Amino acid sequence: MAKIKVQQIKSRIGAPKDQKATLNALGLRKIRQTIEVEDTPSMLGMIRKVHHLVQIVD
Repeated sequence: MAKIKVQQIKSRIGAPKDQKATLNALGLRKIRQTIEVEDTPSMLGMIRKVHHLVQIVD
């Protein structure tokens, strides 16, 4: 299955608890941290929920 690279670009400070939990579930802990996740509907939904805090990188 395809993989997507996701990078956290903004701080989680001030974000609601559910968005902080979503970042934790994705495995993002620090700004500029990049992770690689499977391209599944559940992962895309989590990325969409915190789209203002992350970006997709090549």
